[in-house]
Amino acid sequence: MIRILAIDTSCDETAVAITEGRRVLSNVIYSQALIHKKWGGVVPSLAKRAHEEKIDFVIEEAVRKLRLKDSGFSLAKIGFVAVTQGPGLAVALEVGIKKAKELSAKYEKKLIAINHLEGHLYSPFVQNRTGKPEREFRFPYLVLVASGGHTNLVVFNDHLSYQMLGETVDDAAGEALDKAAKLLGLGYPGGPVIERLAKQVNNQDFHRFPRPMLKTNQLDFSFSGLKTSFYYYLKQRYSFSTTFIIEKKTDLYQLTSSFQQAVFETLVKKTERAIRETGIKNLCLVGGVSANRYLRTLFRGLAKKYQGDVLFPSYPYLTGDNAAMIGVVGYYKALQGKFIADPQTLDRQPRLLL
Repeated sequence: MIRILAIDTSCDETAVAITEGRRVLSNVIYSQALIHKKWGGVVPSLAKRAHEEKIDFVIEEAVRKLRLKDSGFSLAKIGFVAVTQGPGLAVALEVGIKKAKELSAKYEKKLIAINHLEGHLYSPFVQNRTGKPEREFRFPYLVLVASGGHTNLVVFNDHLSYQMLGETVDDAAGEALDKAAKLLGLGYPGGPVIERLAKQVNNQDFHRFPRPMLKTNQLDFSFSGLKTSFYYYLKQRYSFSTTFIIEKKTDLYQLTSSFQQAVFETLVKKTERAIRETGIKNLCLVGGVSANRYLRTLFRGLAKKYQGDVLFPSYPYLTGDNAAMIGVVGYYKALQGKFIADPQTLDRQPRLLL
């Protein structure tokens, strides 16, 4: 089986993995979360600098980890280099692409360009080095990609065959959660802390914030109206310094729970509409927001209602940005001979479509 060196620098994680088929032999992720936390979101110039500072170290660490199991391994023994071309943060993408070009030229290996969303689609099927989980493909799947940068409904027809049904027209689901957390002074990223606070009141809905675009027949998403409604609600009721000041914990619990419920009800109802329109009952929930346990419970209920199954990323690290899923997609592209003819011509595509 051919080994692939995969690189992902699409946003604020410097990620490198060495894969073999669907198996991840080595995986290293350097997170920039602490760098961006004080700003309440990703700062492009800081992200680029951190990627440039860490990319060589992360590659070396991925090689070192594999050598613990295979002492004879070296980068000269990889079969191909795979790298995220987009979508993502332009200045971040270019760091990974530049390094991939260098490695492709140095070791005379073919280069494979990967769409970041493809990686998320494959994340439920990524295996560890021993081949677990032994999860087979049962196409087609209806996939909801929910992250800080993307909210998409996709039909996963077959290997490397996708149909986009709907996407966000403004803020993505994870981005909406981040912005709500920022207004409340909860830090970055916002999703995990909102999940913890909402759990204190059993994820109930107290304020009934808007569910954007649910009354349309479209499968696209919009969360900007929800964010605006939330802002004006806070403005009418609470004092503002650099963030809104919520003195009562119960108020904070109810606000976060209600906002999260508005986002999640939108995701679930749009997915249910897609099930009815396509007839596809097997679901996948992927991306950063898929780590939320309450949302997973809602999707399990949705799958049960339609007598289907639902899959989530195989391991927790696969919910976020990582290179392991990029390497797995690279394997299927290699099988189909989908290489970059001239690696030096490869360029970033921050708004790359699936």
